[in-house]
Amino acid sequence: MNDSIKIYIEKLKNYWTSRSKRQKTLTIGAFLFLILVIAVASYFATRTTMVPLYSNLSPSETGTIKQSLDQKGITSQIADSGTTIMVPEKSADTLKVQLAAEGLPKSGSIDYSFFSQNAGLGTTDKEFSVIKLDAMQTELANLIKGIEGVQDAKVMINLPEKGIFVSDDKEAASASIVLNTKPGYQFRDEQIRSLYQLVSKSVPNLPTDNIVIMNQYFEYFDLNKENNSNPGSSFTAQAEIKKQVERDIQRQVQSMLGTLMGQDKVVVSVTADMDFTQENREENLVEPVDKENMKGIAISAQKITETYTGKGANAVGGTPAAENPADTQGSTYAQGSTNGDGDYEKVDDKVNYEVNRIKKQISESPYKIRDLGIQVMVEPPKPNDPNSLPQARVDDISKMLGSIVRTSIDKKEGTDLTDAAIQNKILVSVQPFNGKIKFSEEAQQTIPWWVYAAGGVLLLIIVLLLILFLRSRKKRQEEEEMLPYTEPEPVYIPDVNNEHDTEATVRRKQLEKMAKEKPEEFAKLLRTWIAED
Repeated sequence: MNDSIKIYIEKLKNYWTSRSKRQKTLTIGAFLFLILVIAVASYFATRTTMVPLYSNLSPSETGTIKQSLDQKGITSQIADSGTTIMVPEKSADTLKVQLAAEGLPKSGSIDYSFFSQNAGLGTTDKEFSVIKLDAMQTELANLIKGIEGVQDAKVMINLPEKGIFVSDDKEAASASIVLNTKPGYQFRDEQIRSLYQLVSKSVPNLPTDNIVIMNQYFEYFDLNKENNSNPGSSFTAQAEIKKQVERDIQRQVQSMLGTLMGQDKVVVSVTADMDFTQENREENLVEPVDKENMKGIAISAQKITETYTGKGANAVGGTPAAENPADTQGSTYAQGSTNGDGDYEKVDDKVNYEVNRIKKQISESPYKIRDLGIQVMVEPPKPNDPNSLPQARVDDISKMLGSIVRTSIDKKEGTDLTDAAIQNKILVSVQPFNGKIKFSEEAQQTIPWWVYAAGGVLLLIIVLLLILFLRSRKKRQEEEEMLPYTEPEPVYIPDVNNEHDTEATVRRKQLEKMAKEKPEEFAKLLRTWIAED
């Protein structure tokens, strides 16, 4: 056994000494890299994955839970400045159930369940009032936490003391609320109104005017009390509408010019003058049907003709007094004489016309753009060369802006808009942007770079080892071909059926052979043996 081990060791030494320095280096490197890969794989396979058990804890709660886990022999870690406690992933669900059975975590706040657990006959009115106020604050904070966008809430309620006499006026309560909102979350107006109503209805005698709500960034959430029947009546609503109009026009111009020049090559500013006057009027108009001849539609006609012939002074001509002073159309008399015979003729022609009677009730929109100004800054393709932007391109931009101004301003206000007036409302400036913010773009890799590097090195080592193996094999074949051919000696294989010869069998075989080959000598030998006996 020892001889075999020595033989193998000797062969291994001969093989190692026969290798070149490069081959030895590659072999050692491959061996070390293999050990490193095995170690890394073992680490990732055997490491414990930690997951958060509870988050947003107070330091006292974290300490209590940490102590309980240590007593159970559970490995735990504290993260996020003591507000989060992490445990192994496989035991997280079980620990939540066990700690909940123990009443952990204890938030330190009082809710309405406190009364059923700790209320007693010895509680004074002052103590009961304090506990009730604390429970009210806690329950209201829990309600607010359920609103989308709110991570945590702190509520402070001030309840006035009741008067001694019934006739005393009741003072209103007040509330201050601090919200811990999600970063970047924008609350809508209806959410803010609902939040104010929730707080107002949860506390007795608490009007919305006595509620103050803010977040952790000192941003106040004001209640919008604008009248829905007349939107835009308040200054805040008017300013918001004006800002929205300016923002829409700015986005339109920015998108159009950004597509033309590049999004980082254009800066747009828009200022608008809005008319919020809402006008309601009623118009009663009368118009002829035939406007060219100023005539209406004839609905009825009457023609009366009278004639008289006589003698003396009875036949008098002239224009008679009309029965209706407003209707003198068609009544005429023939001229007669005051002396002698005479006659007269009366012709009365009446026609009634109908005209168009128009009744309008007009409610004009209160949102009108009285004036508009657009300022555009454009960076040339070569920032340091303003001439790299052709003047024709600048003129095209000015025409685009002029068209937007002309179509955006109210038609009544813009009846006297000339090209010169429009050019005074727009400005196109071509200059380099020295204050442009440059962001460093870092490639985000989901897999660390060293994994790719290790894989490349391992692949390179495998390729080199394969090449060396093929070369050594080819070289060995060439050396074997160059050696002279010698016929191998036949290998003697004894017959397994032959029995092992003993001394008696050998003597017997010799005597049989002598009897066959030399019978005379065999006979003499027999006589000698017989004589000796």
